[in-house]
Amino acid sequence: MWYRKYGKRIVDLVLALLVMVCFWWLLVLIVIGYLVFFQYPILFKQTRIGKDNKPFAMLKFRTLALAEDQSLNERSFFLGKLLRLTSLDELPQLWNIFLGEMSFIGPRPLPEEYLPLYSDEQRRRHEVNPGITGWAQVNGRNAISWEKKFELDGYYVENVSFLFDLSIMIKTLLLLISFKKDVSLEEKKFTGN
Repeated sequence: MWYRKYGKRIVDLVLALLVMVCFWWLLVLIVIGYLVFFQYPILFKQTRIGKDNKPFAMLKFRTLALAEDQSLNERSFFLGKLLRLTSLDELPQLWNIFLGEMSFIGPRPLPEEYLPLYSDEQRRRHEVNPGITGWAQVNGRNAISWEKKFELDGYYVENVSFLFDLSIMIKTLLLLISFKKDVSLEEKKFTGN
């Protein structure tokens, strides 16, 4: 209980600070990449739903061109594909962690438009801060159904602990170094159950 209420936030802040200190150069390289490829704006900002159903502006490195009349695949560009493949597009969410809007581990924050579609059980995912990675992400991510994702999110909310978070972090790192094919652009929208 102490970890859920206080420890998780402390771990998030310490880890976010460590990542920033150790990998500031990577952030600089990514920004230079955007400048070289003339891809502006660099950041993508979207309203997502956080803890207690509160909306917040989630940040990512933009991975799609702005031409909205084209398909998602047509809007892909080299740097964006590389960032999605390595999940480095999520790095700006360190700022969301510093602000207390997100955690390293938790259910992925979903768009505001989904909020009215949730059942009471699915809405429980908002009892904790959303995460950069989570139990659903290490158990199939976009390859599993929305029903399964919500089930896994519910399990996480019921069982938050330091050891559970540590196991999710280790599984996430193993998935990252496996460089599995990115299928994030193929995810279907949630339309309710």
